[in-house]
Amino acid sequence: MEWRTWFLVDLEQLMGIFLSVIGFYFCLIFFTRMAGLRSFSKLSSYDFAMTIGIGSILASTVVSKSTSLSQGLFAVGMLFALQTIVSLVRRRVKFIKALLDNQAIILMVDGEYLSDNLREAKLSRSDVQEVLRKHGIKSKSEVFAVIMETTADMSVIKNNEVIPDWSLFDDVRDSQLLAQTYNSLPTHTD
Repeated sequence: MEWRTWFLVDLEQLMGIFLSVIGFYFCLIFFTRMAGLRSFSKLSSYDFAMTIGIGSILASTVVSKSTSLSQGLFAVGMLFALQTIVSLVRRRVKFIKALLDNQAIILMVDGEYLSDNLREAKLSRSDVQEVLRKHGIKSKSEVFAVIMETTADMSVIKNNEVIPDWSLFDDVRDSQLLAQTYNSLPTHTD
């Protein structure tokens, strides 16, 4: 194959790509409207897998000669259907939710790292420090907690005068540590 052919494309190929992108785009909007916005959320690992799957199918449908638009749309439709079914079952059956979802985990409480949790999350202190800097934290004393969410995003909860609503932490592993630590702080003892 000559190197110049790499840069060449004929009008028929361009028209195929053009029509595939338009068809895929409008069908994707339709599927999203039918299945709901959860389809592109990043609330769980299976939501993330859905987004990656759609991107991969889109790419192979639009630029590959071997995958037709109808095949790509069928595959994406199946992903949307499967995600809708899994979401419904996950909401109703706690065992399935526990099987599919990661659990949020505390990485730091009151400026102190939780080494066992860091190890389980396969993170280092410097990983957490990077997140703290991105949140504008200048001192560990500003931090009440760092929680790795089910999506692997990290939430930074700052120390402030607001009394925590502990129900917001019910789904976090070791959440009792937060209440114990909060109640043991001199400024928050009852």
